Amino acid sequence: MNYCSNCGKSVVYKIPAGDNRERYLCEYCNTIHYQNPRIVTGCLPIWQDHVLLCKRAIAPRAGRWTLPAGFLENGETAQAGAIRETREEACADVTVSNLYTVFSLPHISQIYLFFLAELRDGKFAAGEETLEAALFDEANVPWDALAFPVVEETLQHYFEDRPTNRFPVHTRDIIVHRKEPLR
Repeated sequence: MNYCSNCGKSVVYKIPAGDNRERYLCEYCNTIHYQNPRIVTGCLPIWQDHVLLCKRAIAPRAGRWTLPAGFLENGETAQAGAIRETREEACADVTVSNLYTVFSLPHISQIYLFFLAELRDGKFAAGEETLEAALFDEANVPWDALAFPVVEETLQHYFEDRPTNRFPVHTRDIIVHRKEPLR
């Protein structure tokens, strides 16, 4: 950040009075620009004994398989965002049952929320950000071509939990040490 979105003057990166961490600060109008983690929300859509995955058409990880998910919009609940992303990426209508996995990735300032969901009618197609959408049983999941570790972990939890038909919320912090501070 170079300029204040409130007054347009230059900002500095320092610890504001009464705070404990560096933030962008406009010393002209005294606006503190807080930057908070972005929330990614999505679904683990199920149809019978298959999971619905999407092959990404966009960066990052274009050409790799993922669960339908994306950034939460302002004014939207996490569950509504997961349903919207599933409709946008997989052209699928789902009924969400419960929150299933939560991942905190502080090194990229993101939090991932995946909800268990049932495809309403078994219909799906590739959306604008998707090259291909497909249903996979456990034996045919493209494990070596998954886009993100959080997707792989969510799928692993699902296939481990499925025999007991108990699907508790799984949480994990993924800590990656960066050489440079986030700015």
